[in-house]
Amino acid sequence: MNLNQFFNMLARVLTGWLVSWGIRRMNAPKPGERQTAHQRQREKTMRQAVKRARQAARITRRMGR
Repeated sequence: MNLNQFFNMLARVLTGWLVSWGIRRMNAPKPGERQTAHQRQREKTMRQAVKRARQAARITRRMGR
């Protein structure tokens, strides 16, 4: 790996991290502010998705045994 490839990789990782951070920060509720119905629904959907992902991981582990 030459120096140019290294800097390109570093720039991609850093850019991805900064974009993700900015999106999370933009969508986060402000301190002391009540959540909107849309935010509550989005969080509920995310919790359900995490629950399904964990369940799928458990089933996959059982199948591998």
